[in-house]
Amino acid sequence: MTNALWFLLVGSLLLTRGLTASLLKNLPVTPAIVYLAVGLLVGPTVFNFFHFNPLKESALLEVLTEVVVLVSLFSAGVKMPVPVSLTRWRAPILLASLSMVASVALIAAFAYYLLDLPLGAGILLGAILSPTDPVLATDVQTRHPGDRDQLRFTLTCEAGMNDGSAFPFVMLGLGLLGLHELGDSGLRWVLVDVLWATAAGIAIGVAAGVALAHAGRKLRQLAPAHALMNDFLGLGLIGVVYGVSVLVNAWGFLAVFFAAVALRQTEVKHLNARLASVAQEPERAPATAAPATEPQTVTETISAQSLVFKEHLERLSEMVLVLLIGGSLFLDSWSWRAVALAFFVFAIVRPVSVLAGLTGTGTPWTLRNLVAWFGVRGIGSLYYLMYAIQHGLPEGLALELMQLTLIVVTLSIFVHGTSVKPLLGRFWRYRQYLPEWRKGAGPPPPG
Repeated sequence: MTNALWFLLVGSLLLTRGLTASLLKNLPVTPAIVYLAVGLLVGPTVFNFFHFNPLKESALLEVLTEVVVLVSLFSAGVKMPVPVSLTRWRAPILLASLSMVASVALIAAFAYYLLDLPLGAGILLGAILSPTDPVLATDVQTRHPGDRDQLRFTLTCEAGMNDGSAFPFVMLGLGLLGLHELGDSGLRWVLVDVLWATAAGIAIGVAAGVALAHAGRKLRQLAPAHALMNDFLGLGLIGVVYGVSVLVNAWGFLAVFFAAVALRQTEVKHLNARLASVAQEPERAPATAAPATEPQTVTETISAQSLVFKEHLERLSEMVLVLLIGGSLFLDSWSWRAVALAFFVFAIVRPVSVLAGLTGTGTPWTLRNLVAWFGVRGIGSLYYLMYAIQHGLPEGLALELMQLTLIVVTLSIFVHGTSVKPLLGRFWRYRQYLPEWRKGAGPPPPG
């Protein structure tokens, strides 16, 4: 496929997407399904106009997916409600930790005993397929910083953290395959890849987010007429935080997510303090002054103003990468091994791991069931696969893991993309009548 045809294809999709935005919004499926269908049509599955080879282009695909996930994690972090509370974050933290461990273990066991893969490859496959995706799951994620819906918050916060919490298991799998140093009895893996990399990533992100919020506030105070390029500041924060994390062997995905969370939380605190100070001086206070509590849109912040640009990048990258997924599949890619693995991940692994992780949290059962179903796999899984390939995964094993991963991601786009709108529509329409809400789970959050 020539460059001219590529421009024609992508340009046509962009024009169609832009002109049919309202139509696609009203369809019972997600836009990703449309992109996937186009990729399958023009790819080797149907017309064979082009074929994208992920193994041959693994270096390029690693960089593309890495950037896309980072931007998506920043967007997810910025949309976290203010203020942060342990009670509210308890469920997502358990999903990103205990449920992640359970998910990796179940997939590794399936791969080892039923797919006859080496243990290291099974753990690596579990780490690749366990994280939920912050890119493709936009329909079940928090829509804006003032969105207080508990289901969307839980899924968004989980996706923001588990892309980082999966990384230790990627390194464990690579280590068991002889491609990473684990140390005596795995001691280096525990100390460096688990404890240090996780704690350092969170610390770097929080420190950087708070520092940028303070810097922006100082500049506005010292020079009110000084304009800030918020899009550049958001992208710059992502780059600096991720770069520092990689240099010190910390998990950069966690760092970027928590940098965005810290940036937003700190900026809203600053704005609330300023409005409270103005309110104490009635003669100087504007008639419309009010605390910047959610769901009010805070427009005078780096986080809020950079979010729109990041969401546009997410949509564009989603279209391109899903198109490439469709263009990488042949008819014979659909093996029974891959389809069985996908069924196992959707119907067994996700429900079991979620229900285990949320045991004792008091989360309403209807919400648990929806969280257990909406475990979308996508761009993050592709990144981990490309990461492993670039770190020396043998070609034969790389091809097998690639086929399994691509089919699981493709089926996730289809299965979750066709069920998300009907199920969520039904839930939000009837949730006030559900027993969990009537028994004290609180009033149904605003849609």
